[in-house]
Amino acid sequence: MSLRARLTLAAAGAVAVAVLVSSIGVYFVVRGQLRGEVDSSLRQRADLIQKIPVGVIENPPSGSRPASGGVGFPAVPPADLGGPSGYLQLVRSDGTAVRPGGASTEIPVTAGTLAVARGEAGTFLYDSTIAGTHVRVIVAPFGKAAALQLVRPLDEVDGVLHRLRWILIAVMVVGVAVAAALGAAVSRTALAPVRRLTDTTEVVSSTLDLSQRIETTGTDEVGRLAASFNRMLEALESSVGAQRQLVADASHELRTPLTSLRVNIETLMRGEALSPDDTARLGKDIVEQLGEMTLLIDEVVEVARGDEQRIEWEPVRFDGVVSEVVERARRDSPSVEIQLRAERVVVQGDAARLERAAANLVDNACKWSPAGGLVEVTLDASGELVVRDHGPGFAAADLPHVFDRFYRSRDARSLPGSGLGLAIVRQVAEAHGGTAVAANADDGGAVIRLRLPLDNS
Repeated sequence: MSLRARLTLAAAGAVAVAVLVSSIGVYFVVRGQLRGEVDSSLRQRADLIQKIPVGVIENPPSGSRPASGGVGFPAVPPADLGGPSGYLQLVRSDGTAVRPGGASTEIPVTAGTLAVARGEAGTFLYDSTIAGTHVRVIVAPFGKAAALQLVRPLDEVDGVLHRLRWILIAVMVVGVAVAAALGAAVSRTALAPVRRLTDTTEVVSSTLDLSQRIETTGTDEVGRLAASFNRMLEALESSVGAQRQLVADASHELRTPLTSLRVNIETLMRGEALSPDDTARLGKDIVEQLGEMTLLIDEVVEVARGDEQRIEWEPVRFDGVVSEVVERARRDSPSVEIQLRAERVVVQGDAARLERAAANLVDNACKWSPAGGLVEVTLDASGELVVRDHGPGFAAADLPHVFDRFYRSRDARSLPGSGLGLAIVRQVAEAHGGTAVAANADDGGAVIRLRLPLDNS
């Protein structure tokens, strides 16, 4: 079942329930009002009859009509304005019933009626069926040794309620039909953005065109859903574009060492007469090129998986990590002096990834430092690692792009590297909730700051 059909049925069902509950309420309110009027009329009539002297039952005066069983029945005053007078019967405490002259219909004498006649109970009303007629009966005390039964038919009330039931049923049917029609119209309008969202989704899934967007209007739930879908498409388009760019840049960076490696290997395989020095030089070049390719592949994998790698959060002595990185850099770059000033710093994160980021910063500074140059590594208690070299610094045009993947300045293309080292630094910083910023020192050289949040546990 479509969403539109479900909304239509839901609207119709809600109206049906509302109309049904309202109809039941109206029916019982009207029923209570009508029966209340009957009960009120019976009570007033019974009160009037109760004012007749009790003695006339036993010693009927002149003018009273003969009663059934040869017993006189009191003369009952007529109802006001020709209203219903009701059908009367008196019941003595011994169960004997007395009716007006000419009245032949007997009202059943119940145990409750006898209790009233004997003075054991008070006035009460009940429904009954007498001679096939639905009636309302009031039983009230009459003197000290009798009970009055006054009956009034409910035919008129039942007829009104019967017509009311059909009217309410008709109202419910019409209301549900109108609600269903309006629900269908409203759902068509309300679901128009959802339909556009569905159409766009189908186009994207069939064509893989992530440039598709949904026209959004309003700030309701559907509008926010469309806006969220557009943002998701933008993120996917950006991710796919980054993946394609990563593949293209990686293939471009791999092409040069692969070509050089192939040439050197082919030279060795041709078996040409090479001097021992040439053979050693070719072997050295092959080893260096294999090392560059291995480093490049490792960095490509690191960049490609960096956003998806799960960080094993644990307290890390970052000052210890930086100290180890500096000691290793001193062995690998003996021509550069590296100064370290590190305070005790504990951060939450992945020790291996943090070590990789710190090593990339120090190695980058050593690569750009001249022979005998100085690299300053400072880690303060705030969690900020500052690595500064005294080389040429960043060109103004290169500074905004130093953390981009595979970005290499004109001068960097003659040096070993893949252009991924600083990209990994920024990636690690953001994964740990920190930042990485590059700038030029006022007196020359480059300064890169890696700031990480401290472990406050």
